[in-house]
Amino acid sequence: MTKLTQRPANPNFSCGPCSKPPGWSLDVLKSALLGRSHRSAAGKTKLQDVIDRTRAVLDIPADYRIAIVPASDTGAVEMAMWSLLGPRPTTVLAWENFSQDWAIDAKEQLKIKDLTVMEADYGLLPDLGQVNPHSDIVFAWNGTTSGVRVPNGDWIQDDRQGLTICDATSAVFAMNLPWQKLDVTTWSWQKVLGGEAAHGMLVLSPRAVARLESYAPPWPLPKLFRMTSKGKLIEGLFKGETINTPSLLCVEDVLYSLKWAESIGGAKAMVARCNANAAALDKWVQSAGWVEYLTKDPAHRSTTSVCLRMVDPWFLSLSPDTQADIAKKLVSLLEKEGVAFDIASYRTAPLGLRIWCGSTVEANDIAALGPWLDWAYSEIKQSLTKAA
Repeated sequence: MTKLTQRPANPNFSCGPCSKPPGWSLDVLKSALLGRSHRSAAGKTKLQDVIDRTRAVLDIPADYRIAIVPASDTGAVEMAMWSLLGPRPTTVLAWENFSQDWAIDAKEQLKIKDLTVMEADYGLLPDLGQVNPHSDIVFAWNGTTSGVRVPNGDWIQDDRQGLTICDATSAVFAMNLPWQKLDVTTWSWQKVLGGEAAHGMLVLSPRAVARLESYAPPWPLPKLFRMTSKGKLIEGLFKGETINTPSLLCVEDVLYSLKWAESIGGAKAMVARCNANAAALDKWVQSAGWVEYLTKDPAHRSTTSVCLRMVDPWFLSLSPDTQADIAKKLVSLLEKEGVAFDIASYRTAPLGLRIWCGSTVEANDIAALGPWLDWAYSEIKQSLTKAA
């Protein structure tokens, strides 16, 4: 197959950290408060600006609290689990790597007594209709490592007694979230916003705040997890007074992302861009013939972290070691050509490809990527066939 000439203008299709927003350059960091304290008036103003713009872009209800927290999305989820779980039965939905980690934490670290873990294999969702609506529910809106998302929030009851704790890191800004269904929502800047790593976002509903102020967990809470003092919410945390020291360089970077989101029309436009990217990739998938979605049900298919597996009969006839070698060579060849970086499947997921279609990616780049995937696979297949 002849090597192609048209290349993606931006070859960054990593599922995290993800591609920077269009137009980004180091110049956007010129106003960063380097060498300044995050507790200075100017520093707190920057942090509050992140919170305010986040609320506006996502249309988060006015009575929901928003905080910038340490340790990325993982830290935000752990803060919620360690601070809120215990007084009610708990259900954890686990169908990919990170949600499986939350299940392990609930079972082995927090040792929740009344715990239900609803598991599903990669590519599938647990039966949402069987979720106990009155338990606390921990789940990912979009499984970043499996390419599977919940289709909507209809399965979450409005009159629920428990709290919903939603890991939304590869969904928020790219999928419509029903805030009234979510009591705790977490994400990191490094996903759909294309920001930098190590900082998390935590959104609490009034119901979550009430739990925090009425319940003291039986286990010790590390300082980084504490959101209350003497039984009352630490309000400063939700006004830019972070628990630990944030990077003001990263703060400046995510402010650019938020301003970019505003400039294109907010969350609605970002969701539309993501959907267009996923549609561009789907057009190639439907014509390729040698790949298919890891997700079984199209209604559950992610529009951000799209996971694919190889189904060419020739490929499937090979030994697992040879299949793994081919997948590795495919990713390496595309990286060497400078047309696609970091598109291997997650290390614990089934063998295949994982391509980010989030809002900061351009549909034209997705469209240009498809033929290169065909070229790389054809090159490797021909080489191995001749050698045999």
